[in-house]
Amino acid sequence: MSLVDSFEKQGNFLFKYRGQFPVLLFFISIPFIFLSSEINLFFQFIYNAIAVSITIIGLIIRFYTIGTTPKGTSGRNTNKQIADYLNSTGVYSIVRNPLYLGNYFIWLGIAFFTYNLYFIIVLTLLFWLYYERIIFAEERFLEKKFGSKYLNWSSETPVFIPSFKKFKKSSLPFSFKSVLRREYAGILAVVVGFSFVEIVRTYFLTNSFNMSPVIFKILIFISILVFVLRYMKHNTNILDENDRS
Repeated sequence: MSLVDSFEKQGNFLFKYRGQFPVLLFFISIPFIFLSSEINLFFQFIYNAIAVSITIIGLIIRFYTIGTTPKGTSGRNTNKQIADYLNSTGVYSIVRNPLYLGNYFIWLGIAFFTYNLYFIIVLTLLFWLYYERIIFAEERFLEKKFGSKYLNWSSETPVFIPSFKKFKKSSLPFSFKSVLRREYAGILAVVVGFSFVEIVRTYFLTNSFNMSPVIFKILIFISILVFVLRYMKHNTNILDENDRS
């Protein structure tokens, strides 16, 4: 098997199981949390502020992407690559992989919450190695399907670092319904990520499983919200939209 085919095969495999990537990060984070569990309160405040800010940026990127893209693209499909047509406007006019960019910011924020700079570096390296192959496989798929149209777009659009001067307004208006329908699981994952770090850190400090009242209340609220949205999605047509995934 050629190196190109090997990379594509690896990318398709990792694409299928990309939802499990955060679980790997949780386990890897534990020793880093242990090494950084005791830290000055002032620096805790700084790290917490940075962590929440970065994660919010990641969520905004994902929300805008999901809210302005049509049916058949930017999905949560796992079995195979899907693209009914090529996205080249909106956020896709400034960066080729906005959802993965959003994911990176989200998990970078959680990494900051561990208070360990080494884990931030490890996260970045793992993220790059993991998603590099996924992006490679996706781009091979798009090149085969759309040919020169894809090559022209990709030659002008950065892979991961946005070029805002190239922005072209999306043909679709932003849909808050799309965000509610498709992103509730991601929001829960974010809160679970912060909660996990908090619980592990508290255990190392006090030898008991606890979390701050604020994080606990947020976790309960988001869990209830996710249950309601999931019920609405699968049992009502309140969140349904035409030409949206």
